[in-house]
Amino acid sequence: MTDYFAGDPRTHRERMLAGDLYVAADSDNDESVRIHERAVRLLEAYRLQFTAGDHASARATLAAVLGSVGAGVAIRPPLFVDYGENLHVGARTFINYQLTALDVAAIRIGEDCQIGPGVQLLTPTHPIDPGPRRDKLEAARPITIGDNVWLGGGVIVCPGVSIGDNSVIGAGSVVTKDVPANVVCVGNPARVIREIG
Repeated sequence: MTDYFAGDPRTHRERMLAGDLYVAADSDNDESVRIHERAVRLLEAYRLQFTAGDHASARATLAAVLGSVGAGVAIRPPLFVDYGENLHVGARTFINYQLTALDVAAIRIGEDCQIGPGVQLLTPTHPIDPGPRRDKLEAARPITIGDNVWLGGGVIVCPGVSIGDNSVIGAGSVVTKDVPANVVCVGNPARVIREIG
């Protein structure tokens, strides 16, 4: 395998957090593995607490996993994350069943958002060139979702995308580039079809 990191003394986790190429399944990335496994365990506990109607415990468990959770947030399980610590959810946001938030980089969801079932927020990127991809290199780019955004069911938001306040993304859309505020955007790839207001 090519030594992609010659002269770079950082660990893979340090490279990951900087947004640079790294290897996720490397022995010097044990801290990331530990954080991931903790998030998986806690989100299973969250699912069970939520299902049992123990909403106080569920809220505390959710707060222990995520980077931040605003007041009045409602998230229906199951919720899937890479780490949890890089996912931030604004006040009064509602997230329906089965959000997949691959938070290798920061994912910031604004206040008063509506997130439909089966939405995917995907920050990881992989090299186009086959050699580095075969060698398991990856990186990540952050996702930002503004306030009062509605993502319809099954929406996929790709790495590095920002969605402006009040915008609506139609069900099943694949958002590959930034979306301005106050628009309706649909399709694959998603395109603005009209302004709101």
